[in-house]
Amino acid sequence: MTTKAILDDLREWTGPDLRIMEVCGTHTAAIMQSGLRSLLPTGITLISGPGCPVCITPAAYVDKAVELAMRPNYRLYAFGDMLKVKGTDKSLSDAKADGGHVRFVYSPLDLLGFAEKEPQFTHVFAAVGFETTAPIYGMLVKKAYEKGLPNLEILTALRTILPALELILESGDPIDAFLAPGHVSAIIGSAGYSDLAQRYQRPFSVAGFSPEHILYAIWQLAHAVRNGRHDVCNLYPGVVHQEGNLKALALLDDVFESGPSAWRGIGILPGSGLFLRNKYAAFDAGSHGLDADPPPNPACRCTDVILGRIHPTACPLFGTICTPGCAQGPCMVSAEGACGIWHRFRGE
Repeated sequence: MTTKAILDDLREWTGPDLRIMEVCGTHTAAIMQSGLRSLLPTGITLISGPGCPVCITPAAYVDKAVELAMRPNYRLYAFGDMLKVKGTDKSLSDAKADGGHVRFVYSPLDLLGFAEKEPQFTHVFAAVGFETTAPIYGMLVKKAYEKGLPNLEILTALRTILPALELILESGDPIDAFLAPGHVSAIIGSAGYSDLAQRYQRPFSVAGFSPEHILYAIWQLAHAVRNGRHDVCNLYPGVVHQEGNLKALALLDDVFESGPSAWRGIGILPGSGLFLRNKYAAFDAGSHGLDADPPPNPACRCTDVILGRIHPTACPLFGTICTPGCAQGPCMVSAEGACGIWHRFRGE
């Protein structure tokens, strides 16, 4: 079908009212930037999901990263989004301003060269992410192991997306279908969602990030619900395979093991964390037990946003007290956080 035919069909939608969750923050940004929401009928609502790794990283993890950055013989490295997220009191940017050794890098593999050139320092990467970025951290650890670099470590806050989706489905929140995260799907494969789709009778669609891809996925999901189907449809076959990226999955299995982990504002989710196996334990900078969060601002509704219960604009702090320059919650800090995206595009 052409894009025009899909739009015409959706404008005449006579099926049930639907709530479709786009799990990935990149999908949310593409939807907002293209104005897709304004093209949909009132009966089809798009809901943002928990696909922002920075947003769900506990404050205790940030505190640990700050503490490492302040050690005189340590160097702490991170991607840009992590620098702005506050822990109990400070962010990594605050630590840097206080004299801590914090550096933004584009690739974790850069640490291999730093560790070799500066053996007097311990070089630590703040390894935050979902299955999308976990393989690069696994590669970093394997190469450090092979090169014998005892002064290279990672501080992990690696999460897997399926336990969070299961939590949403178990909660009974009215989500009728899921637009699966494209980048994560490239690693775990479209078959990764099959069990959830069958057990909870919800359709999943894997799509790319162009407005046309997303629109087609929304149309496909809407008709799947109306026709009583609850399968997984892969609309991104050039990137996502049914079985996933087998080499990346083998690397993850070799380096990491799953375990319970904390999601900021949500709590402990069994089997949702990736931690270094015993073979590589020497490269762990202290990743276990980092699950504490300070009491949140009672008016901040980041948790409800992450779980898809409300749109960001339903939070009383949105756009007033809470802005990207003065974020009250992590959803406003990250470029992939729903609140930050909605604020950037002013709701559309």
